[in-house]
Amino acid sequence: MSVTTDSAKGVQVSLTSDLLKLFRRNIQTYAIIIAMVAIWIFFAFMTDGNYLSAQNFSNLFRQMTVTAFLAIGMVLVIVTGNIDLSVGKLAGFVSVVVAYFQASVWTRVMPDMPIVAATLSVFIGIGVGALFGVLQGYIISFLNVPSFIVTLGGMFVLNGAILLVTQGKTIPANQPAIAVIAQGYLPAWAGWLMAALVVAYLFFNMFRSRQKKKEHGFELPSFSLDIFITAFFAVMVVGYVYVVNKYNGVQIPVLLLAIATVLMSYMANNTRFGRYAYAIGGNREAARLSGINIRKRIFQIFVLMGVLCGVGGVVLASYVGYGTIAAGQGYELDAIAAAILGGTSTLGGVGTVWGAIIGALIMSSLSNGLQLLNVQPSWQYLLKGMVLVLAVYADVTFKKSR
Repeated sequence: MSVTTDSAKGVQVSLTSDLLKLFRRNIQTYAIIIAMVAIWIFFAFMTDGNYLSAQNFSNLFRQMTVTAFLAIGMVLVIVTGNIDLSVGKLAGFVSVVVAYFQASVWTRVMPDMPIVAATLSVFIGIGVGALFGVLQGYIISFLNVPSFIVTLGGMFVLNGAILLVTQGKTIPANQPAIAVIAQGYLPAWAGWLMAALVVAYLFFNMFRSRQKKKEHGFELPSFSLDIFITAFFAVMVVGYVYVVNKYNGVQIPVLLLAIATVLMSYMANNTRFGRYAYAIGGNREAARLSGINIRKRIFQIFVLMGVLCGVGGVVLASYVGYGTIAAGQGYELDAIAAAILGGTSTLGGVGTVWGAIIGALIMSSLSNGLQLLNVQPSWQYLLKGMVLVLAVYADVTFKKSR
């Protein structure tokens, strides 16, 4: 009995030690997770628990989706040492274009085919975003105009384009077929099925990763640590599905965001495209001398950013239900702030897609909580600004310490 007890204590001590080492290596990432939890606890206390109710929790994740779509693209833009100030207005312009087609074109051309009309609107919206990404990417990468100037000009151009399309009026886009994109829910059984598949994949991926490291002679991390981390994320997935199912179910825009995030994360971490992006941001001259076509990669990243703006714009049109003259206002700042809060370095070369998701959730959590407390918008902007400055200061401090 004593041997068994000593063995259990040894495993517990080893796991604790491994967790501390992991925390020290990724202190910036875990710090923002702790900050997010602290924000939730604070607002839950201030609102007598209403902040963490199933309905508000569902709304919180829905509200973050547009910002998150822009933020996961912004990560690679900033990683390469660039910036995109036009993403908010591009998403807003796409939402206006989608609303225009829904309200003024398809109602005349195909009034009895709402699903086909909505599908065409989605493709047109994404195409508009991609086309603008091609234009900006070409000017930045092949004409050597700084991204700050190009995207600042793009923001003004898009603002004018929004006014031209709307003619200063609100365009309705609240047809059921398009509204389901951002306002629909999965049935409860589908949510649980999705959770089961995700949990199964998490454990499968953990064992596959360990097997590959073993085959290539890499040092294996502690098995108990891998199990603990995988189980932690599995519990988070199951807990999320449990909470949102108490309201209406898993939100369709959150499902779309999850798919986009997985694809972007894989692209950033497991493909030549992603590795080259980090190499360019880490040391541009070394990347050039290594044979990386910097112009081509930066062009591709801005096209990808345009596509994600198109997706974000479609979701925005569906979520708001209208195309307005103020569409996309301020989203570029939230997207940049989310990426930086998530650990993307303003100096380039460092950043993660999943970190940007956490950053977007923090920005949304702050806005949602302050709105529940009826805090004036002026104070909300002040608080967001201070949080962003603190995040950049922390990033610079961590980079210097390394």
